Amino acid sequence: MSLTDQVEAALDTIRPYLEADGGNVSVEEITPEKIVRLKLLGSCGSCPMSIMTLKAGIEQAILKAVPEIMGIEAINLTDIDDPNAVLPENLR
Repeated sequence: MSLTDQVEAALDTIRPYLEADGGNVSVEEITPEKIVRLKLLGSCGSCPMSIMTLKAGIEQAILKAVPEIMGIEAINLTDIDDPNAVLPENLR
């Protein structure tokens, strides 16, 4: 199974949760450094919780299933300076 197929399989485990809120995610590329570049789709692309979704959901699912992946990036993540964005460290 290719690296892309492994990442897609990991994403398939969390897609039902994203789709339930009107969102989804697509793999744009996996770099030679094994960084997965994702695009958040639908409501996930503009949701102020997108940072939390990426870090606590998407990233964890991929890293658990595909340990050779070195990192996850979203190409259209809600701006970290957006006052409505929710950062994981602010939820403690």
